Amino acid sequence: MAVKIRLKRMGRKRSAFYRVVVADERKPRDGGVIEELGYYNPTTEPATVKINEEKALEWLNKGALPSDTVKSLFRKQGIMAKYNEQK
Repeated sequence: MAVKIRLKRMGRKRSAFYRVVVADERKPRDGGVIEELGYYNPTTEPATVKINEEKALEWLNKGALPSDTVKSLFRKQGIMAKYNEQK
């Protein structure tokens, strides 16, 4: 089973926000998830990002692959730097 860390779209039309989730890559974007790690709201100024760092590092160590957008969010939060130090 390939596990991905990706965004799950929530909210109304034109006012979306996203949850950062761990999910099987074969599931649909808004389908079942394994665990929620946080959220991302690009509509606020500045964008709001809240991610549980411990859970994110745990899943990265287990081999979960982040999507490109999630990887960018992790870089901005400093999570990727901590992950690379652990390697």
